[in-house]
This record gives sequence, C-alpha cells and structure tokens, in this order.
Amino acid sequence: MKRKVGYTWKLREVMAAHGIFTTTELVPMLRDRGIELSASQIHRLVSGTPERLSLQVLAAFCDILTCTPADLVTAYGSDTDVRPILSGAHRNPSEVA
Repeated sequence: MKRKVGYTWKLREVMAAHGIFTTTELVPMLRDRGIELSASQIHRLVSGTPERLSLQVLAAFCDILTCTPADLVTAYGSDTDVRPILSGAHRNPSEVA
C-alpha cells in the first residue's frame, strides 16, 4: 500500500480574513520585509498553489498576516490501493479456468 500526500494552499482565504483582497496590496508589505517579488509573481502565489516556496517568503506572509505556516498550508495523506493489473498473457496458468 502506498501513501498519496498533498496540501491545500490557503493564502487567499487568510488574506481575505485580514481584509486584504488584492495582490497589489502585498507588494509594499513584502518589500518592507526584504522580499522583492513582482506583482505577477505575487498574483501566482495568491491565485495558484505553489510547488516551491522560499521559507523567507512564507515567513513574510506569516508576519504580514499574523499567522503561522499551518494557517497557510494544510497537509493531508491518504492510502492508495495499488494492485497490478494482469493481462491474460501474464497470468499464472493455474489461474486460468
């Protein structure tokens, strides 16, 4: 049995809870914390789910939004049932009726 893991990125929801509704509002806030990202880079972080994220950027978001990484990212895991599919050519002869 294998495990499938994933995560949910909740930056947009946490921003809204703090009254921040546009990505352009984040540009100066991040800059004040030494993070230089373009408006389009920030837009992608807010509207999508990043596969890679600098811990400095994550820390800046947490500082801006007075939250923890756990407020921004929810991890999950589930078991996957992996069974091989046997074609007729690969079956054990004793299994053929």
